[in-house]
Amino acid sequence: MSQTVISPSLRATAAGVRVENVNLAYGSNPVLKNVSVEIEPGEFFAFLGPSGSGKTTLLRLIAGFNKADSGTVFVGGKDITDLPPWKRDVGMVFQSYALWPHMTVQRNVAFGLEERKVPRAEIKARVAKALDLVGLGHLADRRPSQLSGGQQQRVAVARTVVVQPKVLLLDEPLSNLDAKMRVQVRRELRDLQQRLGLTTIFVTHDQEEANTICDRIAVMSDGVIQQVGSPMELYEHPANLFVANFLGSANILDGSVLTEGAARAFQLTGGIRFPIPASASVPTDAKLVFRPQDASIGSTAGGGGNALSGVVMHREFLGSVVRYAVRIGDSDIIVDAPFRSGDALYEPGASITVRISLESALWLSS
Repeated sequence: MSQTVISPSLRATAAGVRVENVNLAYGSNPVLKNVSVEIEPGEFFAFLGPSGSGKTTLLRLIAGFNKADSGTVFVGGKDITDLPPWKRDVGMVFQSYALWPHMTVQRNVAFGLEERKVPRAEIKARVAKALDLVGLGHLADRRPSQLSGGQQQRVAVARTVVVQPKVLLLDEPLSNLDAKMRVQVRRELRDLQQRLGLTTIFVTHDQEEANTICDRIAVMSDGVIQQVGSPMELYEHPANLFVANFLGSANILDGSVLTEGAARAFQLTGGIRFPIPASASVPTDAKLVFRPQDASIGSTAGGGGNALSGVVMHREFLGSVVRYAVRIGDSDIIVDAPFRSGDALYEPGASITVRISLESALWLSS
């Protein structure tokens, strides 16, 4: 994408977005449940969650295409709850891009300005700058069917930013692209957002996409925001089991907390137990959660309170790591072992010992 200097004619003052106590139901089915979230001006923010979590419904509500049963939406401190979409100072890039197939690229980008009765000379100048911004100035006379998926996505972005929205809304804009193109375009989106200084809200079910380009993420499930934080905060300090399991791979072991005097232990289902660090805050209904890289695998020699005997069920070679599936008692876990050329690998059926880094372990309830 072009490194064109951003023209004042394409800039709009970034605005914060605040959603307060929003509820929305389709018939008797609640879709958003008392949702509140605040997005800072100029922030690249994501709504992340599985299908049916309410993330797209929330985005469309901010855009004005859905109406809340209760609650309030603010943009730049202004209550926009009852305003129609075209009066909200927000621009939305749809998952399908929604380009007019009979119009050229140039006409697609100009459409919103024409509807706003912008003078023709200004339309021409702003469209040219918008297309240069996304690196498509040389394709202005083509039609959408003559463009690749990545190019169509850029046209959709240009058409949105040319009207100078205060907030840019992106509804899974990378889902129609192949894996290699997704990586390229998400970098371009981040670069464009930073150069425009535009508040951007991005909806995705792909945690890698959200982690790589967003400043903060709201993780959603079942119409509820489970946690808001930076990608690293969410990964290292998840608020509950859902967040831990949704962001990256996580081993979750069932068991019970046992107290013997001043000492505490965690007993796995199946009877295996090991000590709980004195400094750990552990809810009574906690499960033990740890990442695959926070455990090591070795021979059965040795011991220790955090060493658990298991059997290799299968393995996957992933290049930089070897991923082992290990059966420990009644539980199955994943261990990622760094791979170095010449290393001996454990075969399925091998008896091994898994040592968990208790300092990195999490004790979470649902």
